[in-house]
Order: sequence, then C-alpha cells, then structure tokens
Amino acid sequence: MKDNKESYQLLNNIDIPKDLRSLSEDKLPEVCQEIRQEIIDVCSHNPGHLASSLGAVELAVALHYVFDTPEDKIIWDVGHQAYAHKILTGRREAFKHNRELNGVRPFPSPLESEYDVNTCGHASNSISIALGIAVAAAQQNEDRKVVAVIGDGAMSGGLAYEALNNVSVSPNNLLIILNDNNMSISNSVGGMKQYLRHLHTSNLYNTIRFKAANKMKEWGLLTENGRRKIIRFNNSIKSLIYNQQNIFEGLNIRYFGPMDGNNILELVRTIREIKDMKGPRILHVYTVKGKGFKIAEQDATVWHAPGKYDPVSGERLKVSCEGLPPRFQDVFGETLVELAEKNPKIVGVTPAMLTGCSMDKLKKVFPERTFDVGIAEGHAVTFSAGMALDGLIPFCNIYSSFSQRAYDNIIHDVAITNEHVVLCLDRAGIVGEDGPTHHGVFDIAALRPVPNLTICSPMDGKELRKMMFTAQLDGIGAFVIRYPRGRCEDSDWHCPLEALAVGKGRLISDGKDAVVLSYGPMGCVVQKAICELQTERPDYTVAHYDMRFVKPLDTDILDNVISRFKHVITIEDGARMGGFGSEVGEYLASKNYNGKLTILGIPDQFVEHGAVDKLYGKIGLDVKSIKHALL
Repeated sequence: MKDNKESYQLLNNIDIPKDLRSLSEDKLPEVCQEIRQEIIDVCSHNPGHLASSLGAVELAVALHYVFDTPEDKIIWDVGHQAYAHKILTGRREAFKHNRELNGVRPFPSPLESEYDVNTCGHASNSISIALGIAVAAAQQNEDRKVVAVIGDGAMSGGLAYEALNNVSVSPNNLLIILNDNNMSISNSVGGMKQYLRHLHTSNLYNTIRFKAANKMKEWGLLTENGRRKIIRFNNSIKSLIYNQQNIFEGLNIRYFGPMDGNNILELVRTIREIKDMKGPRILHVYTVKGKGFKIAEQDATVWHAPGKYDPVSGERLKVSCEGLPPRFQDVFGETLVELAEKNPKIVGVTPAMLTGCSMDKLKKVFPERTFDVGIAEGHAVTFSAGMALDGLIPFCNIYSSFSQRAYDNIIHDVAITNEHVVLCLDRAGIVGEDGPTHHGVFDIAALRPVPNLTICSPMDGKELRKMMFTAQLDGIGAFVIRYPRGRCEDSDWHCPLEALAVGKGRLISDGKDAVVLSYGPMGCVVQKAICELQTERPDYTVAHYDMRFVKPLDTDILDNVISRFKHVITIEDGARMGGFGSEVGEYLASKNYNGKLTILGIPDQFVEHGAVDKLYGKIGLDVKSIKHALL
C-alpha cells in the first residue's frame, strides 16, 4: 500500500465535499487519480466491489464539485459504484474497514451518512426515489437540485422504465445521469444495451457533440456563448441524425450526450451547463468499468469483486481450495448440466447472475438453452412460466433477496396454475459482507403460505443434487429449492442422481435427552454442536432430524417427536417470524402439545454486514448458542 503523505497530497485535505469545492478545476484530475489509487489500495486487502467504483470516480467527484451536497441530493443506484462518494463524504478513514462488522456499510445508507439519501443495494430504484424527492421539493417550494445516478446494468430493470414514464408527466427538474459501462456484474444483455451502444457509436453524432465545441473554444475559434449555441444546435438535430427516435426525448426528457464520463474536466463543464435547466434531463456518460487499473479494465467481470490482490501487479492472491468441498452454486451448476444432458426439456433462466449462480456452466454446454434476461427478476419468473406452459422445465435461478421483487409473479404466473417451474434461490440465509439488502432471510416466510408450492432446502451438496433431480420429474409442478452462499460440508457430493420422497425428512442422529429439527444447511451447524456436546457430556444424547421440506411438512416426524420429547427445538437460516419454526409451532398447537418449543432463526431485525460466522454469533445461530439451547 502506498504512503498516504506522499501519494495523497490533495486527498489528505479533503474530508467533506465542501473541501473538494475549494479546489480549482485543474486539480480535479489529480484528485480523481488519488481516489482511484485509494480504492485500489484498500480493496486489495479488504475485498469489495472494485471495478464499478473505479469507473465512477469522475462521476462522484464532478457531482460533489458542482452540486451543493448534502443540501442538493445525489441518489445512487446499485451502490457498489459509490466508493468514491463514500471517500469524499467524511468516511475515508472508515472506508479502510469497508464491509467489516461495525465498519462502513457495503452500500450507501442514510443510517450512515447525511450524504447517503437512500438505501441502494438492489438495482433500478434511483429514478423513482429521486423523482419522489424532486416532486416533494417542488411541493414544498424547496430550491434544491436532485440527481439520480443510474447505470452498471440497472437500466435493464423494469422499475427504471416505470419511473421514466412517470418522470415525463410529473413537474420536476430532475437530472438523471446514465452511467453506461455496458456491464452489470457480467456483460449487460438485452435491447437497451444495443440501443445505448447505437447512441454512442454514431460517427456523425460524435463529430458534432460536446468535444468539438469545446476544442473550438480552446483554439480561440469560438466564444463561450457560441459554444453553448452549438451544443443547443447539436441537441436539436439529433432526431435528424438517428434513424429512430431517441427513447428519452420521446418521453419528453431532454437528452445530452453521450460523452466521456471519465474526462473530469469535460464532465464538470457539462454538468454545470445543464444543472439549472428546467424540466427533466438525462446526461448519458460512457465510462470504463475498472478504469485506471489495467487488469481490471481487461476483465471487468472477474474484477467486479475480485477478492484480495497485489495493488501494484494486480496479481490476485490465490486461496488454496485443495481438499475443500465445493460451493453450493457450483454443485448447482454442474448438476444442472448433468440433468440437461439427460432431459432435453430443461432450460436455465437467470436475471443477470449467470456467473454468480454458476449457470454459465450450462451456457458453455447448451448456450441455446440458457437465458440471461438482465436485471429483471419478475420477468425471469414469468418468462419461465411461459416456457413451462409450453412443456419446458425452466430452472430459474435468482438470489433469494432479489426474488422479493418477483413475489407477485411467483404467485400469479407460477403458483396459481402450478406451472412446472423450478425456482432456485441462491444466497439464501445470511450472506455476510453485503449486508441487509442482500441477506436472503425472508423467502421461507414469504413463500410458505402460497398454495401449490413445494419448498425445500438441502443440508449439503448431495441433498441439493437429489432435490434438483426430484424437481425435474414429471408431475412435480412448482418447486422451490433454497440454498446458501458458501461451501457445502461434504467433499463427496457427487452422488448418484436419485429422487427424494416429497415432504419427507430424515433422521441424522438419535438421542433421548433433547431433539432438534433443522431446515437446510443449519443442520451442519447443529451436527457440530451435537459432536461437541457428546465430547463434553457423553451421557447426554440429542436426536436430530433434517426436515428437508418446509412444504409439505413431514408430520410423521413431528408426531414421533411430540410423543417422545417435552422440549422441541427448531433451527433455520430464515426469519423466525412466519418461518419453518412457526410452521412447526402451528402443527404442535393443532395437536395440543403442552411441551416447550424453542425457535432459533433470524430475529425480527435487519442483520447488518460482516463475516458470516461473526453474524451467526451475534444472532444466536453459532455452535455455542445451539449447544446452550440443547441443554
């Protein structure tokens, strides 16, 4: 890591945006360089979202330089592009503990800073939030500027277009910055990607855009007033240049750009020029994901969140996986390929998480049967339902926390008619450093009441394979499999594919003194607790059942348990309220069980960010807490 005193001469004197605004414009390129180096240095040993934030450095600097923040409001979309924003707003020192327990939050949050206007862990909400603030300001005669910064794939989300449709008919002075880096986590997909590419590859357009006018002014061939007239003329003839109407101007939103979003001086000049204009405006900037770190520019997908690396050479620090069991997502990806090879009806669908959920493995073998639909969870589910209606078997993989955005689609388009869609919820449970916007803790409670759904969760890799095999069998209908981020506990996961009896659990270990019913991967933590108890108290034995299914529930196991034990303990990596434990409690109440029920799960709170093991300790789901509950 470089020495702060030598490498950060300007940044060392910037604590808040007011300090930034005291600098002359000619210092801004150096400020950007220092911020970029700071991000590279910190993320090298404290991993985070690197490439997106490197590409958006100039945006953050320009916005805080031109606007009077925090009085003026900057609303960030997909907050992993906002590290420069955090560094400029009083959190530079705290940023060194980014994503750590009790450290800086992974994404902007109004709970952390007055400069963070909104929570922005999920994509495509910025324009809606910004429009609401802009309209509220107008209603209350408040003279403040409102800016929405959307990009990094978020323009593929339907919510953004709902907001744009409303922007066009609402009285507002909203400025929208479209940060177009042609990426989300992986490459962006869909028609909007192609449309935006068309906007910034028109040769005729590029010859008369801002750069030409600026150069003429620099050469003394044009006055400032003349430069402004050329830019206005440039905007007025765009409809003559394009062979299709500009989608934004078609919505009555004035369009400016595209321009180089990594040219800080041009960016500041342009934003100043349009910031006081009346009515909604959109500035389209083209940025490079990973900008300033050559290796990240060359492979922005890998460097979206690369883990630890050498900040000078860019060499990623290798963590030996030899002897370690696989990740759940890799078991999913490899098993899906096996199933697809045997069953030609199987297809894969994911909303912009092709690599993250390991569906890229299917794409390599069956590209024509793999569909990345972009950041569009609701569409992913309904698209899957459509394919199921015509006889295919879609495996629709969505991160658990993102599936919340498709709740109506699951009910309306899949469950009511019991379509054969296999909904695979990756990253279920506590995910760690990405925090409350990404923890997948609500799916059990949300989906359990929905008729026709079969809902299960594997304790390990072998169980995941069996559940996936079962899900694609004829006559199964709507099927949900939830599984966590991280590694399985079993290295010998590659078992034969075989069907499970739907709604039936299994006995892991028998005992006489206590009983615990686990759902999903928490069963492995329970087994560790039981093993420690056996060492400490050999005469104390615990019965452990892996219930496998939350719907339908194995009532045979429950009947056996309530006849033998006066205290039943349940454990899950989902919300206690309305989850697996609640369902067990409902059944015990129906049987007039007069013993004790202890439900271990996620408490009624938003769990913060940090390492998974530390978070488990805080909420009582670690081995120590489970041992205490068993005694």
